[in-house]
Amino acid sequence: MPETLTCDVAVIGAGTAGIAAERNARQHGAKTLLIDPEFSGTLCANTGCMPSKLLIAAGRSAQRARGSGLFGIRTGKVSVDGPAVLSRLRDERDRFAAATRQSFDDLPAGTCLRGRARFTGENALVLDDGTRIEAKAVIIATGAQPMVPPPFRDLGDRLLTNETIFELPDLPRSLAVIGAGVIGVELAQAMARLGVRVTIFDLGDRLAGARSDAVHAALKSALEAELDLQLGVEPTPELTESGVTIRWDGGAESFDKVLVASGRPPSLQGLDLEATGLDLDDKGMPEVDPATLQCGEAPIFMAGDANAERPVLHEASAEGAIAGRNAAAFPAVIRSERSLPFTITFTDPPLVSLGEGPEEASAIGTASYADQGRARVEGENHGVAQIYAAEPDGRLLGADLCCAGADHMGHMLGLAVQQKLTVGDLLALPVYHPTLEEGLRGALREICEALSLPGGSDGGGPSGA
Repeated sequence: MPETLTCDVAVIGAGTAGIAAERNARQHGAKTLLIDPEFSGTLCANTGCMPSKLLIAAGRSAQRARGSGLFGIRTGKVSVDGPAVLSRLRDERDRFAAATRQSFDDLPAGTCLRGRARFTGENALVLDDGTRIEAKAVIIATGAQPMVPPPFRDLGDRLLTNETIFELPDLPRSLAVIGAGVIGVELAQAMARLGVRVTIFDLGDRLAGARSDAVHAALKSALEAELDLQLGVEPTPELTESGVTIRWDGGAESFDKVLVASGRPPSLQGLDLEATGLDLDDKGMPEVDPATLQCGEAPIFMAGDANAERPVLHEASAEGAIAGRNAAAFPAVIRSERSLPFTITFTDPPLVSLGEGPEEASAIGTASYADQGRARVEGENHGVAQIYAAEPDGRLLGADLCCAGADHMGHMLGLAVQQKLTVGDLLALPVYHPTLEEGLRGALREICEALSLPGGSDGGGPSGA
């Protein structure tokens, strides 16, 4: 006879969102169950943020060694040991993942259930071993998975995704990257810097979703200097004895491996969401309130990459916490004020997008880093930053950057936007010389001029003064 378990909140998925959801629901007094088929740790630790940054760090090290001649430092020919690069990557990746897995041992006994869950009703689940669960509320935190278009599904071991690329024993000689989104451009540039011949293919003409034309141009220029871009084309693969030939309108080229990075849709298959009675769209998705994470009026919540709203780690953690609190208190859900949208693509230079975009701005300030003082000192003098503000007082709305230090300066600008500061407020802050941050002051002064605002206490002056 199958066992029946009862709880206040059942969480499906033990990734970043699920871990945060279970924790917050329990802290709000709920009896919880956390369900996962593997409990292997988070996407970020295993196949996302951390292994990709380890590959990027290796590529950056190789690139810096090659460029040391700019500073009068002679290193000779740079050699990349592919197996050693990937071995270190996996060792460090496994350390991060192990720390997450260890956290499951600290949960109250009986909290973790290994298995795959599907709905049999609005708040009823069954696992693949027959165990039944009756919960007052359910949180779906099943994450997302790589989407491989049909033409690429028959490439066998020539096919890579973000879930398999880090298991390579050695670097390929050549790599076709299908998709110019965040994952595609990050891994493409890293591989190119490690000596792999790389081409990015995409149906669209925009890299990594860059919003600003000027910022996109800066990113495109940086990537074109290191790899081949084929944008606005439809690539088709042909498996051969020696690799994969990619054909597109105007060309054909052979590659050892093909990385498909064409999107990560939510992992909802097998959940039987139809059994919940929720209204589902043509993709099988329910409507999710971003302020409560509730699905319709049901005692069902969806957090993290599963809802496809803001698929980045800090948002998954925040959404898990919101969903956990509301599931524990259902039906007394609370609407939460979300932080401003903020994304970083870890290319070199980094691409940063935060807050509202150029279409919503009354004034736009642009700062070129082509001749910025600190950027020239570091040999990283390329790229651009754009800041957006609203009239009449120059309140900061958002920004897009692709320049040295953008991943750090973006946090400062994000805080300023979230605190509803004005360009005058930022110009009144002390900025040390020479730093990358002072390069933003030209953009801020440009906004002041456009909106006829006083420049505060800023005295101007060249960045290399």
